[in-house]
Amino acid sequence: MKVLIGGYTKHNSEGIYELDFLDSDNQAHLSSAENIIKIGGPTYFQKDGNLIFTINNSGEKGGISSFKKVNERYQKADDYLTAGSSPAYIGINSKKHLLYTANYHTAVLSVFLYDKDGKLTLLDTITHQAEHLGPRSEQVDGPHPHFFDETPHGNLVSCDLGNDSVDFYHLNQNNHLEHLAQYKNESGFGSRHIVFSKDGNYFYVVGELSSKINVVKFDENTWKLENIATYSTIPEDWNSHNGAAAIRISKDGKFIYVSNRGNDSIAIFAVQKDHTLKLIQRISVFGEFPRDFNWDKNENYVIVANQNTNNATLYTRNSESGSLTPIQKNIQVPEGTRVLFEN
Repeated sequence: MKVLIGGYTKHNSEGIYELDFLDSDNQAHLSSAENIIKIGGPTYFQKDGNLIFTINNSGEKGGISSFKKVNERYQKADDYLTAGSSPAYIGINSKKHLLYTANYHTAVLSVFLYDKDGKLTLLDTITHQAEHLGPRSEQVDGPHPHFFDETPHGNLVSCDLGNDSVDFYHLNQNNHLEHLAQYKNESGFGSRHIVFSKDGNYFYVVGELSSKINVVKFDENTWKLENIATYSTIPEDWNSHNGAAAIRISKDGKFIYVSNRGNDSIAIFAVQKDHTLKLIQRISVFGEFPRDFNWDKNENYVIVANQNTNNATLYTRNSESGSLTPIQKNIQVPEGTRVLFEN
């Protein structure tokens, strides 16, 4: 099994790196990182078979690029670049061959179609407006969508850090985006990423600026939205800077994980029967600024990438308790902001 890690390319990184995941004789560990794709700023990417779709910061232009694996090497397949900043997030539906991007700087959400060779076709875009900007310095300059991906019923959802909002869309038969509903987080929340409960009746949105998780009950047919509870991802006595980043929910819906950049930890919550949360563990990432983490398909192992210290950490995960145990620290990989197991 392979693990892919990409991120910023401001210092020593050259793009996307591959690490072998070895699990022999109960001694799971990662091998040395090898650069497999040279590209600027692959801060987020997705994979579909022999194709990789990645953010591309190409100097004065930004966008996404596709790469196809041919004879064990990745070759550029296509680009979609425009003047200005690159997106912050890219989502995927491999069955429909659709990609979804959110551009934090330009406030543009985009939907792309791709074919088996990685050729990209833009279907539609929509630009967020300054509706109810939050009070923090990261918000007053405008809307900042940080996430754009699918809901349990196949609609689309974005998280907008600038507007403190979660917006829902539908891609109609003419491949045009239609706005369906909006949920407003508390002012200054900084809505960043979102996950959904196993039954699809709740969502959990993480606020980057507030370092909180908001639990919301919702009906994807009527779009009734109900605020249930909000929880801090950092200790009560933490008074230094922190920015919550990635959020993931286990396949069984029993545990939620959030990375803290500043507190430099992963906070783990148990999901109660009423969908409220209970903190069960907060564990060090053994590095600085963990923007992303991920697990293998069986969710037995977790890898976190630490952007500022150019390292990653490998944990085992207890599926019964949800807790993490570190088994390999200081895995060298530069400027990592995205982790993906190549299952």
